[in-house]
Amino acid sequence: MIVRSLLATVFLAVALSPAAAAGDVKAGERVFLKCRACHQVGENAKNVVGPVLNGLFGRPAGSAPGYSYSKANKESGLVWDEATFREYIADPRARIPGTKMVFAGLKKEQEIDDLVAYLKTFRADGTRVAE
Repeated sequence: MIVRSLLATVFLAVALSPAAAAGDVKAGERVFLKCRACHQVGENAKNVVGPVLNGLFGRPAGSAPGYSYSKANKESGLVWDEATFREYIADPRARIPGTKMVFAGLKKEQEIDDLVAYLKTFRADGTRVAE
């Protein structure tokens, strides 16, 4: 009985761990279609309505070269890490009041997991990290 309880505890710990919440890159590429009207990624990406998202994680908010950010975004003091991005993408205007981003946000955790996995595959120069 003790072994069974121990195995159940280990199983739950693994199932609830952040690694278990890892997203699917291919599914994230499909989720990115919701972002694509305003953002680009990849080697030939350009700033359009929104900034290029290559190398997003680790980058200070409001710092993509050549993009005209809102004052709120530039002065937010944020550095994009996974936790900050997750909060932001769920409700951009709540996380950075005054942002120019008009996207209503992603509400499904799995979509956010998948989008994070996809965006993490792009280096700052737009080349892809091996999946």
